[in-house]
Amino acid sequence: MAADLGELLVPYMPTIRVPRTGDRVFKSECAFSFDSPESEGGLYVCMNTFLGFGREHVERHYRKTGQSVYMHLKRHVKEKATGAAGGAIPRRRNGKVFLDLELNRDFNGEDYEYEDEAKLVIFPDHFEIPLPNIEELPALVTIACDAVLNAPSAYKKQEPESWEEEIQVSRHARSLRQLDNGVRIPPSGWKCQKCELRENLWLNLTDGAVLCGKWFFDGSGGNGHALEHYRETNHPLAVKLDTITPDGADVYSFEEEEAVLDPHISEHLSHFGIDMLQMQKRTENGHHTDNNSRPRVSEWEVIQESGMKLKAVFGSGYTGIKNLGNSCYLGTVLQVLFSIPDFQRMYVGNLQRIYDYSPLDPTQDFATQMAKLGHGLLSGQYAKPPMKSELIEQVMKEEYKQQQKGVSPRMLKSLVSRGHPEFSSNRQQDAHEFLLHIINLVERNSAGSENPSDVFRFLVEERVQCCQTRRVRYTQRVDYCIQLPAPIEAATNRETQRNTKPSMKVYPECTF
Repeated sequence: MAADLGELLVPYMPTIRVPRTGDRVFKSECAFSFDSPESEGGLYVCMNTFLGFGREHVERHYRKTGQSVYMHLKRHVKEKATGAAGGAIPRRRNGKVFLDLELNRDFNGEDYEYEDEAKLVIFPDHFEIPLPNIEELPALVTIACDAVLNAPSAYKKQEPESWEEEIQVSRHARSLRQLDNGVRIPPSGWKCQKCELRENLWLNLTDGAVLCGKWFFDGSGGNGHALEHYRETNHPLAVKLDTITPDGADVYSFEEEEAVLDPHISEHLSHFGIDMLQMQKRTENGHHTDNNSRPRVSEWEVIQESGMKLKAVFGSGYTGIKNLGNSCYLGTVLQVLFSIPDFQRMYVGNLQRIYDYSPLDPTQDFATQMAKLGHGLLSGQYAKPPMKSELIEQVMKEEYKQQQKGVSPRMLKSLVSRGHPEFSSNRQQDAHEFLLHIINLVERNSAGSENPSDVFRFLVEERVQCCQTRRVRYTQRVDYCIQLPAPIEAATNRETQRNTKPSMKVYPECTF
């Protein structure tokens, strides 16, 4: 059998490569779709270019390039068996999980186990060789297969996903001056010293004043007395009372205008009679449980409509875009663009033509990646309702799982942000700036063909009149976005805006 396999692979040996330093191995996602090893058909990785293709697209690559040898990767996902106590039984390390892939975030890694399957497939006859098969394969093929299996995924994320920025230690924490004024804070029944509100309360760590925070955009919050107190006293640090646990608390620095860490928070609270170890029962699921105070909903929870009974939607036009780490700006802009008929017609309507004429490396082609995303959002292929049996099972277990797969535009983000100092990072960005950046790329890649971004184009005419001669001059320019400045007098919170520094940073849990 070994000789047979060796002879079978001889004609293809010149096309089989071992990944070198700098080669990207696309083993987590198809270049033309969002198929992955977890998809029903798995993923085919070309053993020459290391590009990945779903079952629907691998034949196209074979016909275009003549590359015949692919590694077929398939990940089987199943729930872990439960023991007598109801907990999941840990799976023994049996060597069946060997793909260095990003886990599908629709699954809870603690509740599911993964079994990976790999084999070589030779086109056009689809001859399959199970892996590992070290003794029967030529040495070069064995080395190449091992290198592909152990290579990191091309889009393996190196930076943590986070909606908030990293919190730093306050420069006031180590040298904070605390007044010996005899103030002692009770373990419950807190209220603002100025307006007697009982929610969104902050304890000033210098003088022990308990005051309310700034009003919250959902109608909750306070009257901003904590910030007024800082402006009167310059006492820099405050701690949110209903966040204090033995593990720490939320601290805000008025002077630094951001959420901060206080390594000495236990000592600072003890100065006012608060024992952090006794505060554990004060919180439950991250919310304050005092009968005198209702849980405050954070801005992020409001945006996500946490606690709301929402009806899941599926099908064409209802596919979500996964956050790639502070990439809300990207998802928002792309969802809007593909709701416009011109973009749908340009990229989704011409899908097959774009794919057929795509370059040898479709991951680096703007039109291909836009068509891929547009099809992913509009086809409904990644927003299918659960099978009836799965739905019944979830109801029986009283589980509320994210049922829609959604799409992760890693390839498009990598392509459009390449060389850009801001969009190539994991930092939060301005959606308006990203829209203009995308429009520029659309125009650049639409030379000689339909330009869907023309839907945004309009002509701005400016009229300038000389005050002395009364002569008038008209100029015209093309623009894509129109600014609609609103006077501060029209704002419903104009007093707050007047008192807020223009450079003040706004954090979801620190709203002063």
